[in-house]
Amino acid sequence: MKLIIAAIKPFKLEEVREALTTIGVRGMMVTEIKGFGSQSGHTEIYRGAEYAVNFVPKVKLEIVVSEGLADQVVETIQTTAKTDKIGDGKIFVLDVASAVRVRTGETNEDAL
Repeated sequence: MKLIIAAIKPFKLEEVREALTTIGVRGMMVTEIKGFGSQSGHTEIYRGAEYAVNFVPKVKLEIVVSEGLADQVVETIQTTAKTDKIGDGKIFVLDVASAVRVRTGETNEDAL
């Protein structure tokens, strides 16, 4: 099993969710986050005063899938979340040692 963590632009969330559902992803966790990378924040003007926004709003997706589906999930997120502008996000893939469904006690891939 693989844990896929993706940080994407918030306005791309629904489009990415729909694309992942289409390829068979049955669940994900979503968290609103702030961060910075290459774009290193930006400046904005509010009520006539300029101020620095050092952290940019993003959405973090956490998805656990079988190893066979992982590459397709990564490719789907990459193509769907892409805007060709700086700050499109990052995707990380990690190994998952075990999973348990709380309600039934099913383990590993049966728990997904």
